[in-house]
Amino acid sequence: MKRLTTFFAATLIATGVHANLIIDKNGVDEKDYIYDLHQCEELAGQVQKDNRSRGAVGGAVKGAALGAAGSAIAGGSGSDGAKVGAGVGLAAGVLGGSRDRRQNQDNYEADQHNVMRNCMTNRGYTVLN
Repeated sequence: MKRLTTFFAATLIATGVHANLIIDKNGVDEKDYIYDLHQCEELAGQVQKDNRSRGAVGGAVKGAALGAAGSAIAGGSGSDGAKVGAGVGLAAGVLGGSRDRRQNQDNYEADQHNVMRNCMTNRGYTVLN
């Protein structure tokens, strides 16, 4: 039974949200630890992911509008400026969207880590990181 409990705990640690937590388990009952870890993991799973990001299409539309306006002010053809602006806006939208997605993922993981850390700390465990 002890081996099964240890295997279950190792599996949770390897696959869970809390993989980055370092917890001092000195004097901790293994069953209580696994139970608390599971409950905190469920709470951390409730963190909402922010999927909002700028898109390539939105960047192209904004770029086209700015390009057309800039060309009209400079005295050129609005449609040529819109084409150039759309191209630049598309590139900026793709790059900005990738950056936004990375930032959102980093924020999501940090929020999950904070929930796990706070939960385990509030249950009396010493979290070292």
